[in-house]
Amino acid sequence: MKLTVLYPQPLNQEKFESDYNDHLKLLHDKTGIPSSEKPYSVTRFLHGPEGKPPFHLMFIMPFESQEQLERIMSSNGMQEVAADATRISTGGAPTILIGQTI
Repeated sequence: MKLTVLYPQPLNQEKFESDYNDHLKLLHDKTGIPSSEKPYSVTRFLHGPEGKPPFHLMFIMPFESQEQLERIMSSNGMQEVAADATRISTGGAPTILIGQTI
């Protein structure tokens, strides 16, 4: 199971980058993930042949099962992290996808 969060192009990229770094610290804080560990990946999208992509960043975090994902996502800490993701996403609400590797 994977949680994917796609952040649209921000209104102010420099501010978004700063806010996003703080957002990742909040994620570590609220989930108890040691700051030295990164059980997730973050991809920054670049201009391509068709110009600026609709999304700026993609966050992907794997989970062992649907149950684990649901348990963690429903925790108070992750609810706070989710609210912060919406707050920092100034180019529109982030797109949240849940997928299963096949």
